[in-house]
Amino acid sequence: MAPENPSLVKVKVKTTLPAQPFPPNSARAPIKTERLILRPLTQDDLAALHALRTQELVMACTALGKTDKDLAETQAKLDPFLPPRDTTTYNPAICLASTGELIGLGGVFGRESALGWPEVGYMIRTEHWGRGYATEFLRAFTEAWWGLDRAEAVVEVDELSVVRDGDGKGEGEGEGGEEEEEDKVREMLCATVEDTNRGSLRVMEKAGFERFRTWTTPSRRAGEGGKEVTLVGFVNRRPREMVV
Repeated sequence: MAPENPSLVKVKVKTTLPAQPFPPNSARAPIKTERLILRPLTQDDLAALHALRTQELVMACTALGKTDKDLAETQAKLDPFLPPRDTTTYNPAICLASTGELIGLGGVFGRESALGWPEVGYMIRTEHWGRGYATEFLRAFTEAWWGLDRAEAVVEVDELSVVRDGDGKGEGEGEGGEEEEEDKVREMLCATVEDTNRGSLRVMEKAGFERFRTWTTPSRRAGEGGKEVTLVGFVNRRPREMVV
């Protein structure tokens, strides 16, 4: 059970993170699942991205909760995923394998978040909700994320993400009780979901993410007057077999 409303305390840890810069779009092979293709975004995706970002129910799930007012605003959101800025982000388009239609996007915007670890998010067009696409995307994306080249790093992260270990071992133990490198912790990929978003809460759990905290924070959405919203923090741990 995730602790409720604990104070967010950061601790400095030795870990790994994806090597920087990220591979450029030109070097990223499409990721194929049973029903989806995850591929780099292109300028040609502007209209489809605008259609996604003007769906009120989709954007209501975002931090600011508002739709894009015009193509120029959508272009500003697309630009970080295009050359020459593509090597600072890792956010593929989510497309139907059967038609190539762009139905969403998701991924990691940089390597840091409020919780310290890289944070994954996604958005999918409403007409495709309830079909399992978000879970399918997240499982495939997470596998690709852990497959990126790694570099040693020292980062400040939420201490609760370090203390908990989903397989029941302490952070100092490896397989068979062997000690891992002193003071080094396993890398995490985190996600943040509002507690009212039941669909995304289920998606995170089905995709192998574990709840590790809940907390409240003032809303940033227009018209909500800074009312308190409750957030749930999730982590997905780098597989042990990938830790060297």
